[in-house]
This record gives sequence, C-alpha cells and structure tokens, in this order.
Amino acid sequence: MSAPSHTVGLVSLGCAKNAVDLQVMAGHLVGAGFALAPVPDEADVVLVNTCAFIEQAREEAVAEILRACELKARGLCRAVVVAGCFVQRYGAELAERFPDVDAWLGVDSIDRVVSIAKKALSRKPAKAALCSFAPGLPKRLFEPPVPALRLTGQAFAYLKIAEGCAHRCAYCAIPSIRGRYRSRRMSALVREAEALVATGVREINVIAQDPMLYGVDLPARRGGARTTIVDLLRRLDAIEGDFWIRVLYSYPSEITPDFLEWMNTSPHAAKYVDVPLQHTDPRILKAMARGSAVEATLNAAERIRAAVPGVTLRTTVLTGFPGETQEAFDKLLSDVKCMKFDHLGAFAFSPEEGTAAAEMDGRPPLAVARKRERAVMSAQRRVWAAKAKTFVGGEFRALVVAPGVARLESQAPDVDGVTYLAKRPRRPMPKVGEFVRVRITAVQGYDFEAMPL
Repeated sequence: MSAPSHTVGLVSLGCAKNAVDLQVMAGHLVGAGFALAPVPDEADVVLVNTCAFIEQAREEAVAEILRACELKARGLCRAVVVAGCFVQRYGAELAERFPDVDAWLGVDSIDRVVSIAKKALSRKPAKAALCSFAPGLPKRLFEPPVPALRLTGQAFAYLKIAEGCAHRCAYCAIPSIRGRYRSRRMSALVREAEALVATGVREINVIAQDPMLYGVDLPARRGGARTTIVDLLRRLDAIEGDFWIRVLYSYPSEITPDFLEWMNTSPHAAKYVDVPLQHTDPRILKAMARGSAVEATLNAAERIRAAVPGVTLRTTVLTGFPGETQEAFDKLLSDVKCMKFDHLGAFAFSPEEGTAAAEMDGRPPLAVARKRERAVMSAQRRVWAAKAKTFVGGEFRALVVAPGVARLESQAPDVDGVTYLAKRPRRPMPKVGEFVRVRITAVQGYDFEAMPL
C-alpha cells in the first residue's frame, strides 16, 4: 500500500454537533487517501471547523484562523481551509477579511472537502480563495462515510440524529445558520450506532439542535403515527452490547411521558436529562419566544425527578436578557436554588445580529448581566457542594474514557466533571473503554477522585 499523499490537521471549535461535521469531513478525507496529522503544526492542510453562535465563539474562530495562517506563513503547512458555522453565517465577508485562507466551506458543502482541499494545495498566491457556501438556508443532511470514525477517542461517540432547528427563540441565531429541522433516516442511524458499538464505543450520546423533535419531518407511518425520538431510542436499545445511551438537550415542553418511561425501562439509558430552561420568569420566557414552554419550565425538575428516580439533571440559564428586571432575576435565582440542578451553566446575554432579541429595548448593561451570571453560578456551587458530599463513600459504575480518567452515569462528556482513578496496589489500571465499579473517595471542584474496585 502506498503512503498517503497528504496530511490534514483538524481544529474543532464549538459544540459536539459541529464536531460531528468535522468527523464527516475527516471520513471523506481519509477515504480519499489523506492521513490525519496528530497536530495541525505537522500537516499539509489545516482544516479549521468554526462556531459562530455567540461573540466569544467568533473570537475563538478568528484566533484559530489567524493561527493557521501563521503556520502557513512560516512554511509549516501549505494550505488553510475554514469550514462551519462562521463561514455559513458571514460567507464572502470572511474571504476579504482573511486573504491568506485558501478555501471556505459552508455547512451545506462539507462533502466537497476533498476536492476543495486538493485545489487549495495547488492554489497559487495570486488566485482568489475557493468558496463553497450556497445562498439561503442549508437544506442537506450528511451521512458519515466511515460510520465508526470518531474524534472523541475509543470509549464514547456522538450520534447526530438531525440537523437544523424548528424553534425560533428570540436570542438564537442557529436557525438562520443551520436551517430548518431535518431528521436523518432511522435505518442509517441504527447502522451507524451498530458500527460504533462493534468497534468498542460504550457510550452513545444522541445529539441534535433539538433531539426531542426527531421524526417531526419524516413521513407518517402506517396508521398515521409519527416517528418519534422514543421509536429511535428503542431501536438503539435492540443493539447487542453493554453501553450507555445518553440524550443531550431536551426542550422542556417536549419531554413526554413516553420518553421518561423509556429512560426508566431501557437497559442502556443513562438516567440523565439535559433540559435548558434559559429562565424561569414567565414574562422573560415569553419575550424569548419560549412561551409554549412556560408551564413545563416551572415544574420541569420536579416532574422529571418524580418520573425517573435517581435521574441527574442539567440546565442552562441566560442572564441579562432584554427586559430582565431585578425582580425577574431574583425569581430566576430563587428558582435555581430551589430546583437544585445537579449541573448548571449560566451565560450572559449576547445580542446576535439578525435575531429578534438584538432589537429589543430594556437590555441590562453587560456588567449587570455578568454580575447576575456570577450570582447564579455562586448559588449553583453551593448546591453542587452539598450534592457532591453525598457521593463520597458511595459505589458507582463508571466508564473509563482516558488513562486514569472515567465518567459516572451522572457526568456527561465535555460539560460536566470527570472522575480521576487512583492506582490500585499490585493491580493494573482499568483500560479505556471498560466499565468499572468505583468508590468515590474525594471531591475536587466539580470532579471526583475514586478507587477502582
């Protein structure tokens, strides 16, 4: 077999859904004979997959683009290709702003990465950058050319079940970047999950902009019934093997009794619900265009815990939204303290161009929004400190995700803490990809220390 002709270095920014797009591109590149470089500094082509959700994400994208261009200027790589949401959102503006980038790929063109990368390698400095981003909203779906390829390591993987979003939250630019909701075919998803499990994956994380809406756009089945997320999850349950299924992101009003029943009865379900509330003040929720979720938001924690004993709950909240008075914030803070989520993230409002919220009056100053964000996180730290103490001395099942590092069922990848494994006298450390029983011995911030049993 001849050696690969070129190498590509991957830079992944943004959410797990964006990372799956990078896996699709990597699959096309590997299939075409490219080799994946261990670091971008050692590659012929640097591929930067960007996010553009909020200002902080755009700043990170700019920094990585400039870093890749600097590598090229120093002769450490031959071409720079930039893809993802940043490209989809700003298009040709970026080509003018970053003339040293050789090619730009929108989210509807990621399967063109091979031809674009090859052309970028042969691009002459005097020629204009290659651009591939279709006008209008994205409409396509992509299947991974190598279903078992993953950039997350051996133990876990993300299964992206849909693209786009059907909601129009006033603060969110995702629908204008990713387009309308589009579900992948169930048969393709099952095949991909089977390939992942067969190659050692022990945790499948089901992701989409809104997984709960899976099937809403698919043709009705015989008898007129609509395909649902629970139908898909039950198909995944039928796959043989010992693995977790974790669903990440659940819109409050879409958490159905069927879904909670699946979580209680599934042999694979991780009892973990990620339910971003964003706020708890009804007036603010309506201004956010989340009015249909007001009632579900206010009783979400209580309802889910009653239905699924032992469930872990995560949420996110937004401070400083236009119209958030001190009274509205005080309600949010009080509710956060009462609901006692296991994990919580808080973010100060970022006005995104093109969204309804960007034009709303009554926005608190950024300093106030950030002060409120810190107050929420301070309250959550106290909630976590009390919860974490109850883990010490307890025995739990954990998945080893890296040498000496595991995650409990209550710890989702990337967003929650991890569990550090102590060395056992005269016994080898558990291998990556193994489930192991552990005893929690200490709390270290948001992480645990544990002894494998």
